[in-house]
Amino acid sequence: MTKPNDAARVLEQLNERSREVFRRVVEGYLETGAPIGSRTLTRDLSERVSAATVRNVMQDLEYLGLLDSPHISAGRVPTNMGLRLFVDSLLEIAPVDDRDRAALDATFGSNERDVGTLLDRVGTALSGLTQGASLVLSPKHEAPIRHIEFVSLAPDRALVVLVFSDGHVENRVFTPPPGQTASSMREAANFLNAMIEGLTLTELRQRFRAEIATRRAEIDDLARALVESGFAVWENEGEPQERLIVRGRAHLLEETNQSADLERIRRLFDDLERKRDIAEFLELTEEGAGVRIFIGAENKLFSLSGSSLVVSPYMNADRKIVGAVGVIGPTRLNYGRIVPIVDYTAQLVGRMLADRGHD
Repeated sequence: MTKPNDAARVLEQLNERSREVFRRVVEGYLETGAPIGSRTLTRDLSERVSAATVRNVMQDLEYLGLLDSPHISAGRVPTNMGLRLFVDSLLEIAPVDDRDRAALDATFGSNERDVGTLLDRVGTALSGLTQGASLVLSPKHEAPIRHIEFVSLAPDRALVVLVFSDGHVENRVFTPPPGQTASSMREAANFLNAMIEGLTLTELRQRFRAEIATRRAEIDDLARALVESGFAVWENEGEPQERLIVRGRAHLLEETNQSADLERIRRLFDDLERKRDIAEFLELTEEGAGVRIFIGAENKLFSLSGSSLVVSPYMNADRKIVGAVGVIGPTRLNYGRIVPIVDYTAQLVGRMLADRGHD
């Protein structure tokens, strides 16, 4: 993925002619879906240059990774990196079209009090206006949880499914802790489901914090005499990677069965480590997302379909991000039209939540 600083450095390498050629190739591709050739560009450029000069510029842009040539004799199309640079730096965003604005305003014209029904209507309106798939992330639900499940989507992406006691179901995407597997996620979910009934996500996190503190105190009490006698020593004390090293050997009590205290410390360590892992899962589950435009393979969820996601958050009356709306479509979306539509819709949803006093 091209980072903002990377995009700025690439943009600095382009003179005015290169920027115009690049912009027109991207705009032409977004409009037609077809490669753009040098002869076509020669007719449209603001300065008069030969087709050979334009071809040289396009080759330079291809060398920078901004354009690609599907066939040897064909024109150029923008790469994912090129689309990113265009969206971040060169995209001209027009105001929301009057007809689009009226259609979106009409969605919020009813006196419907149920937020879920209104958001479903918003998704339908977005799909109709943009001819893409809509994405609506509703405000996070805070009610007792009946069931929780983690689903691995990719090495760095996972989905948590929360089923609440009132029947509400919520899906959240997050980045799992490094090294977690589908099996470890199932174990975490099983552990949580055994103790989750009647607790909200916040209450569950608080319970785990309390249990982690209790386990740590028990380990301290049991290990104090061992450390004072020189029989054991702490390594990385107080850190997540802490270890109690026995008799100077760098092993975590794996070969020692000399006392009931040592065996109990071993079990407490195992329990502490598991609770720390699950507590980290719960922390990540509650995290929110910022504003992003995902293009092609930049997002693991959409890389196989070659799709893009334009998404904008919406806020409640306290200016806190509580959800997001967006549109999923091909990489050659009409970004100049889609971006303001998504942004305007997010503003409407935020006002709707504020008017209804939704948290």
